[in-house]
Amino acid sequence: MASFKKNHTGDSTKRRSGGKSSPGSERRDRFGGGQTNARGSGRRGNGAPTSLTGVPVEVGQAVELEIIGLTHEGEGVGRVAGYTLFVRGALPGDRVRAEVVSIGKSFGRARLAELLSPSADRISASCEIYDACGGCQLQHWSYEAQLRWKRQLVADNLARIGKLPVAGLAASGEPEGRPAIIVHPAIGMEEPWRYRNKAQIPIGYDRAGGLVGGFFEQGTHDIVDMDACLIQQEQNEETSRIVKGIARSLGYSAYDRETGRGLLRHVVVRHAEATGERMVVLVTNGRDLPRADELVALIRDGVPGVRSICQNVNVERSPVIFGDETRVLWGEDVIYDDIGDIRFAISARSFFQVNPVQTERLYSSAVAYAALTGEETVIDAYCGIGTITLFLARHARRVYGVEIVPEAIADARRNAALNGIRNAEFEVGDAGVVMPRWQAAGVSPDVIVVDPPRKGCDPVLLETMLQLRPERIVYVSCNPSTLARDLRVLEDGGYRTVEVQPVDMFPHTVHVECLILMVRNEM
Repeated sequence: MASFKKNHTGDSTKRRSGGKSSPGSERRDRFGGGQTNARGSGRRGNGAPTSLTGVPVEVGQAVELEIIGLTHEGEGVGRVAGYTLFVRGALPGDRVRAEVVSIGKSFGRARLAELLSPSADRISASCEIYDACGGCQLQHWSYEAQLRWKRQLVADNLARIGKLPVAGLAASGEPEGRPAIIVHPAIGMEEPWRYRNKAQIPIGYDRAGGLVGGFFEQGTHDIVDMDACLIQQEQNEETSRIVKGIARSLGYSAYDRETGRGLLRHVVVRHAEATGERMVVLVTNGRDLPRADELVALIRDGVPGVRSICQNVNVERSPVIFGDETRVLWGEDVIYDDIGDIRFAISARSFFQVNPVQTERLYSSAVAYAALTGEETVIDAYCGIGTITLFLARHARRVYGVEIVPEAIADARRNAALNGIRNAEFEVGDAGVVMPRWQAAGVSPDVIVVDPPRKGCDPVLLETMLQLRPERIVYVSCNPSTLARDLRVLEDGGYRTVEVQPVDMFPHTVHVECLILMVRNEM
């Protein structure tokens, strides 16, 4: 039996201001608006009930649980007398003792106190700060188990939210005879470590008042100082360590979220694996950067391969990392990296996939799903800096990319020119507005590719896609739940989901990327 000394908090929060995959805004407690004060229930000083009528557990109660599943946020799922409890740090197959920390009508949360019997897939986490840092959630699970769960997570979302027939699962009321959707095993990495080519490091103070930079401790705004991160490329570790030391030596102050004072908010570093080039971006609370010349000289002298040193100005009282103004302190405004045989110019605020090995596999699969012969017209909505667009352009007659961020379209046009690609056209704007305009000008897409943010496709875009009626839709998703919702809309509009390929872009985290092929039903 193993006791857990660290506090595995019952409240689940995303990392703030520097989260790897989101702006990092604090997520509200999932029980926040759903609790009622049942007659006779006790309450804590903060107003949260300690008991509820009909709920078989109370806050503070010790319970023993068999963990039977995992939530999409990586919390173990167990039941007591039919009542569901989520337990951070617990894994399917574990038997645990836990303390109930919060309750609601449908489910509650418990703190893992003791591991009574471990899952066969439980392993020791390799990272020394794993229990404190919120960057990874699954390092204590074997990689094979992670891949199996990610595939199952996608399949379950399609069936439960999308009401779609998945091979091996219930058909959820779909018409008999309709082919079931094939969800392939997740494509993993041979070496699932050291894959991230970008680090976003929030800056703060430790309890002694020293400048630190790392990641937010789970459930808090306290920064865990980080000099080593096993999912970061070693070049990023080295760069961030050097830049933090330089900031300390120059006497820079850290930004205080509460007061809005202080200079340095984040250090963002990028490493281009193909070229070896590195970029350093200091995100500051104001344009004034004391001792900027010394800063540049020290970074140039200390960081191997540095080609770009930038300052981004963000004065907003917001958890969003970047502000609108970026200026080059030294060197170029971009570094260059390759995906396959295509080179990309990457600026400070560019969206560029952080796992180059898996990105090439993802985009190659997208091209295969598009089934291009060289004669097709393709529209790439949410095209960003043209990453997928340029892959498609090598195999299509004409490709159109649309993106609402002007800087991204400028980068996309630059990247097309950089690679000598002349059959790609890019336009700034909302895809739901721009695509009908293209249609009116005679553009009739054979294939539409979408790669939306976590919130999924805009409803107007979905309706526009149904109006354009391409033969195929290739959907790249980073969120299985919004994916399932959108697929349901497209299926109701005359399309059929054929197959899904999960790709593990972020090993040891709960995130999974998916590639989906849809075909138009013949009317």
